[in-house]
Amino acid sequence: MKVAIIGASGFLGSRLVQEAADRGLEVTAIARNADKITHEKVNKFSVDVNNTKALSETLKGHDAVISAFNAGWTNPNLYDDFLAGSKAIQQATKEAGVNRLIVIGGAGSLYTPDQKQLVDSPDFPADIKPGATAARDYLNIIKEEKDLDWAFFSPAIEMHPGITTGRTGQYRLGKDEPVFNDQQTSTLSPEDVAVVLVDELEQPRHHRERFTAGY
Repeated sequence: MKVAIIGASGFLGSRLVQEAADRGLEVTAIARNADKITHEKVNKFSVDVNNTKALSETLKGHDAVISAFNAGWTNPNLYDDFLAGSKAIQQATKEAGVNRLIVIGGAGSLYTPDQKQLVDSPDFPADIKPGATAARDYLNIIKEEKDLDWAFFSPAIEMHPGITTGRTGQYRLGKDEPVFNDQQTSTLSPEDVAVVLVDELEQPRHHRERFTAGY
Protein backbone atom coordinates (compact mmCIF):
# COMPACT_ATOMS: atom_id res chain seq x y z
CA MET A 1 0.00 0.00 0.00
CA LYS A 2 1.17 3.50 -0.86
CA VAL A 3 0.06 6.19 1.59
CA ALA A 4 0.63 9.94 1.67
CA ILE A 5 0.84 11.52 5.13
CA ILE A 6 0.28 15.28 5.27
CA GLY A 7 1.72 17.11 8.26
CA ALA A 8 4.41 14.46 8.47
CA SER A 9 6.81 16.50 10.59
CA GLY A 10 4.26 17.26 13.29
CA PHE A 11 3.33 15.77 16.66
CA LEU A 12 1.02 13.09 15.25
CA GLY A 13 2.27 13.07 11.68
CA SER A 14 5.78 11.99 12.67
CA ARG A 15 4.37 9.06 14.63
CA LEU A 16 2.15 8.09 11.72
CA VAL A 17 5.17 8.06 9.41
CA GLN A 18 7.05 5.81 11.84
CA GLU A 19 4.14 3.39 12.31
CA ALA A 20 3.32 3.12 8.62
CA ALA A 21 6.96 2.67 7.59
CA ASP A 22 7.54 0.08 10.31
CA ARG A 23 4.66 -1.96 8.88
CA GLY A 24 6.18 -1.93 5.43
CA LEU A 25 3.88 0.59 3.77
CA GLU A 26 5.31 2.83 1.07
CA VAL A 27 5.14 6.25 2.71
CA THR A 28 5.17 9.68 1.11
CA ALA A 29 5.79 12.20 3.90
CA ILE A 30 4.54 15.72 3.14
CA ALA A 31 5.23 18.86 5.16
CA ARG A 32 5.68 22.55 4.54
CA ASN A 33 9.37 21.97 5.26
CA ALA A 34 10.41 18.39 4.47
CA ASP A 35 13.79 18.97 6.12
CA LYS A 36 12.01 18.54 9.46
CA ILE A 37 10.99 14.97 8.56
CA THR A 38 13.51 12.76 10.32
CA HIS A 39 12.56 9.29 9.08
CA GLU A 40 15.09 8.07 6.54
CA LYS A 41 13.15 5.37 4.67
CA VAL A 42 10.29 7.48 3.27
CA ASN A 43 9.79 9.76 0.30
CA LYS A 44 9.79 13.39 1.47
CA PHE A 45 8.18 16.39 -0.19
CA SER A 46 7.91 20.04 0.81
CA VAL A 47 4.42 21.24 -0.18
CA ASP A 48 2.19 24.06 1.05
CA VAL A 49 -1.25 22.45 1.42
CA ASN A 50 -2.89 25.61 0.10
CA ASN A 51 -1.14 25.06 -3.23
CA THR A 52 -3.81 22.65 -4.41
CA LYS A 53 -2.18 21.99 -7.78
CA ALA A 54 1.21 21.08 -6.31
CA LEU A 55 -0.38 18.97 -3.59
CA SER A 56 -2.58 17.14 -6.08
CA GLU A 57 0.45 16.28 -8.21
CA THR A 58 2.26 14.92 -5.14
CA LEU A 59 -0.75 12.80 -4.13
CA LYS A 60 -1.27 11.13 -7.50
CA GLY A 61 -0.74 7.37 -7.52
CA HIS A 62 -1.38 6.83 -3.83
CA ASP A 63 -3.90 4.41 -2.35
CA ALA A 64 -4.81 6.69 0.55
CA VAL A 65 -4.12 10.03 2.19
CA ILE A 66 -3.93 10.72 5.92
CA SER A 67 -4.15 14.37 6.89
CA ALA A 68 -2.48 15.32 10.17
CA PHE A 69 -2.53 18.96 9.06
CA ASN A 70 -2.33 21.53 11.84
CA ALA A 71 -2.32 25.25 11.21
CA GLY A 72 -0.40 25.89 14.45
CA TRP A 73 -1.88 26.15 17.93
CA THR A 74 -0.33 29.60 18.50
CA ASN A 75 -1.38 30.90 15.07
CA PRO A 76 -3.63 33.95 15.60
CA ASN A 77 -5.48 33.01 12.39
CA LEU A 78 -5.76 29.35 13.37
CA TYR A 79 -9.49 28.96 12.76
CA ASP A 80 -9.48 30.30 9.20
CA ASP A 81 -6.16 28.71 8.26
CA PHE A 82 -7.23 25.27 9.48
CA LEU A 83 -10.45 25.39 7.49
CA ALA A 84 -8.72 26.67 4.36
CA GLY A 85 -5.95 24.07 4.54
CA SER A 86 -8.35 21.21 5.26
CA LYS A 87 -10.59 22.14 2.33
CA ALA A 88 -7.54 22.40 0.06
CA ILE A 89 -6.38 18.92 1.11
CA GLN A 90 -9.85 17.52 0.43
CA GLN A 91 -9.92 19.11 -3.03
CA ALA A 92 -6.36 18.05 -3.90
CA THR A 93 -7.13 14.45 -2.90
CA LYS A 94 -10.07 14.40 -5.30
CA GLU A 95 -8.10 16.02 -8.10
CA ALA A 96 -5.34 13.44 -7.62
CA GLY A 97 -7.81 10.61 -8.10
CA VAL A 98 -7.20 9.17 -4.62
CA ASN A 99 -10.40 7.74 -3.18
CA ARG A 100 -9.50 7.25 0.50
CA LEU A 101 -8.95 10.23 2.84
CA ILE A 102 -8.55 9.97 6.62
CA VAL A 103 -8.59 13.29 8.46
CA ILE A 104 -7.41 13.82 12.04
CA GLY A 105 -9.59 16.35 13.82
CA GLY A 106 -9.94 17.11 17.51
CA ALA A 107 -11.87 15.68 20.41
CA GLY A 108 -13.87 18.89 20.77
CA SER A 109 -16.61 17.72 18.42
CA LEU A 110 -17.30 14.58 20.47
CA TYR A 111 -20.58 14.55 22.37
CA THR A 112 -21.26 14.45 26.10
CA PRO A 113 -24.06 12.18 27.40
CA ASP A 114 -26.48 15.14 27.21
CA GLN A 115 -25.59 15.49 23.50
CA LYS A 116 -23.58 18.69 23.79
CA GLN A 117 -20.25 18.91 22.00
CA LEU A 118 -17.22 19.19 24.26
CA VAL A 119 -16.00 22.35 22.57
CA ASP A 120 -19.20 24.13 23.65
CA SER A 121 -18.80 23.29 27.33
CA PRO A 122 -18.01 26.27 29.61
CA ASP A 123 -14.81 24.71 30.96
CA PHE A 124 -13.29 23.89 27.56
CA PRO A 125 -9.70 25.27 27.46
CA ALA A 126 -9.73 28.70 25.84
CA ASP A 127 -6.26 28.35 24.33
CA ILE A 128 -7.24 25.45 22.09
CA LYS A 129 -10.85 26.44 21.42
CA PRO A 130 -10.21 28.13 18.02
CA GLY A 131 -8.53 24.99 16.68
CA ALA A 132 -11.13 22.69 18.20
CA THR A 133 -13.95 24.80 16.78
CA ALA A 134 -12.32 24.77 13.35
CA ALA A 135 -12.01 20.97 13.45
CA ARG A 136 -15.67 20.66 14.52
CA ASP A 137 -16.80 22.95 11.70
CA TYR A 138 -14.68 21.08 9.17
CA LEU A 139 -16.31 17.82 10.24
CA ASN A 140 -19.64 19.35 9.24
CA ILE A 141 -18.13 20.34 5.90
CA ILE A 142 -16.67 16.94 5.06
CA LYS A 143 -19.95 15.27 5.98
CA GLU A 144 -21.26 16.73 2.72
CA GLU A 145 -18.49 15.03 0.68
CA LYS A 146 -20.07 12.45 -1.62
CA ASP A 147 -17.16 11.45 -3.86
CA LEU A 148 -14.36 10.51 -1.45
CA ASP A 149 -14.36 7.51 0.87
CA TRP A 150 -13.47 9.67 3.86
CA ALA A 151 -13.17 9.09 7.59
CA PHE A 152 -12.71 11.68 10.34
CA PHE A 153 -10.82 10.66 13.47
CA SER A 154 -11.32 12.41 16.81
CA PRO A 155 -8.57 11.44 19.29
CA ALA A 156 -9.28 10.78 22.94
CA ILE A 157 -9.83 13.81 25.18
CA GLU A 158 -6.39 13.33 26.73
CA MET A 159 -3.92 12.79 23.91
CA HIS A 160 -0.70 14.74 24.42
CA PRO A 161 3.04 14.30 25.09
CA GLY A 162 2.34 13.62 28.76
CA ILE A 163 0.65 10.29 27.99
CA THR A 164 3.52 7.95 28.81
CA THR A 165 2.06 4.60 27.81
CA GLY A 166 3.81 4.77 24.44
CA ARG A 167 2.86 2.19 21.85
CA THR A 168 0.73 -0.57 23.35
CA GLY A 169 -1.22 -1.52 20.23
CA GLN A 170 -4.32 -1.78 22.42
CA TYR A 171 -7.38 0.44 22.11
CA ARG A 172 -11.17 0.46 21.90
CA LEU A 173 -13.12 2.18 19.14
CA GLY A 174 -16.08 4.52 19.41
CA LYS A 175 -18.10 6.80 17.16
CA ASP A 176 -19.42 10.14 18.42
CA GLU A 177 -18.84 9.95 22.18
CA PRO A 178 -15.49 9.68 23.99
CA VAL A 179 -14.19 6.22 24.91
CA PHE A 180 -13.67 6.15 28.69
CA ASN A 181 -11.63 3.68 30.73
CA ASP A 182 -12.44 2.27 34.18
CA GLN A 183 -11.16 5.48 35.79
CA GLN A 184 -13.59 7.48 33.64
CA THR A 185 -10.82 9.17 31.69
CA SER A 186 -10.61 9.30 27.92
CA THR A 187 -6.97 8.84 27.03
CA LEU A 188 -4.75 7.49 24.26
CA SER A 189 -1.06 7.94 23.53
CA PRO A 190 0.01 9.59 20.25
CA GLU A 191 1.82 6.37 19.34
CA ASP A 192 -1.42 4.42 19.69
CA VAL A 193 -3.27 7.03 17.64
CA ALA A 194 -0.87 6.06 14.86
CA VAL A 195 -1.70 2.38 15.46
CA VAL A 196 -5.44 3.12 15.20
CA LEU A 197 -5.06 4.99 11.93
CA VAL A 198 -2.71 2.56 10.21
CA ASP A 199 -5.05 -0.25 11.29
CA GLU A 200 -7.85 1.72 9.62
CA LEU A 201 -5.74 2.00 6.49
CA GLU A 202 -5.07 -1.71 6.32
CA GLN A 203 -8.54 -2.87 7.40
CA PRO A 204 -11.06 -0.07 6.73
CA ARG A 205 -14.02 -0.02 9.11
CA HIS A 206 -15.23 3.56 8.86
CA HIS A 207 -16.65 5.03 5.69
CA ARG A 208 -17.98 8.60 5.49
CA GLU A 209 -18.24 8.88 9.24
CA ARG A 210 -16.37 10.08 12.31
CA PHE A 211 -14.79 7.69 14.80
CA THR A 212 -12.71 7.86 17.95
CA ALA A 213 -10.64 5.58 20.17
CA GLY A 214 -9.34 5.27 23.71
CA TYR A 215 -7.97 2.73 26.15
